[in-house]
This record gives sequence, C-alpha cells and structure tokens, in this order.
Amino acid sequence: MPFVIDDIYLPATITASPMTDGEFATFCAEHPDLFFEMTAEGEIIVMPPTYTTGGASCSRIGARLAVWAEQDGRGISCGSSAGYVLPNGARRSPDASWTLKSRVQALDRQSRDGFWHLCPDFVIELQSASDRPRLLREKMEEYMANGAQLGWLINPKKRSVAIYRPDRAVETLEGIDKVAGEGPVAGFVLDLRFIWNPLEG
Repeated sequence: MPFVIDDIYLPATITASPMTDGEFATFCAEHPDLFFEMTAEGEIIVMPPTYTTGGASCSRIGARLAVWAEQDGRGISCGSSAGYVLPNGARRSPDASWTLKSRVQALDRQSRDGFWHLCPDFVIELQSASDRPRLLREKMEEYMANGAQLGWLINPKKRSVAIYRPDRAVETLEGIDKVAGEGPVAGFVLDLRFIWNPLEG
C-alpha cells in the first residue's frame, strides 16, 4: 500500500482493509520511515518519526525499566518498537511497557512468537512535540479499559506525570524529580531528571 504523506499532516489516520498480524507487520516493514498503530475500528494511525531528543529519553526510560524488570524477575519489559494487539483489536506500541511473565506464558505459541494478544500490565507514554495530547489521553484510557493496571503519561514540557489507574480519576503530579511504581510494578522508581534535562543527565 504505497503512499506519501507530508510531515505537516502527521499524525494522520487512513482507512485500510482488515489485516492479519503478518500483513500488518509486512505493511509496517514497507514504510520504515513511518510509525504505525491501528485503532479498534481498523483505521491506521500514521505518525512521524520521534524527534531525536524524545527518542533518547524513550530509550533511557526503556533501559531503566528493563534493568528493574530483570532484577524483579516477575515480568518482561518492552521498548517502543514492541507491538501489542489489545483485547478490543487495536494494535498499539507504548513507549515502554511491562507484563507479567505468567500472562505471556498463557498465550498460544503463535501470539508468543508474534504480537502479544494482550494489554500490558504497565505502560508509559512520553509526550513529544509531534503528539496530539487528546489522542495520547485517549490512548491511555484505552490501555486502562483493556486491562492495564497502571499507566504514566509523561509530559516533558510541563514537567508533569499523569497517572492512570483502572476506574479512577487521573492524578497529575507536577514539580517532581521521580515517580514511584505501584500495583504490578511496586518497587520501580523512575528518575525524571534526565527527561526534564536530557542533555544534563
């Protein structure tokens, strides 16, 4: 499905025919300069590449979560390149995520070797200059509705973290240098100073 979209129009939504996991992976591979997700309604969301500073921050967030996950041993962490098929059919890729190993082990072999058909227990999204805040908030709400137990939406510009929990109002923390996990990721603490000042951390 070749197409060209000018960056000024991104993120954009396009309509596509239903796709299997393999077809979606092939479609993404055909457009390596773009990043794709799919809504529960089957529409493809086309996003521009992450700005470099944001990409560096995402990488460090993922690294911190991965180190903690290895030490904790109960779950598996993934970075922004990992895709999930949520229970509602949406295909999403959080900037960082963590899932209990027991849930992954319960998947059938095809899903374990491909896109995991589940919602992570914990998700992190880092808001960048190219993101639309409303779409990010809707995405966080979707994670909660599909089984996530905790979510953090980090806004570097405002130096804030919006904490999402199932069936609870969103809590926004400002003026903080770290945020502590709870529930499934109790014990994980993310130092935010390298996000607020990425060239100084």
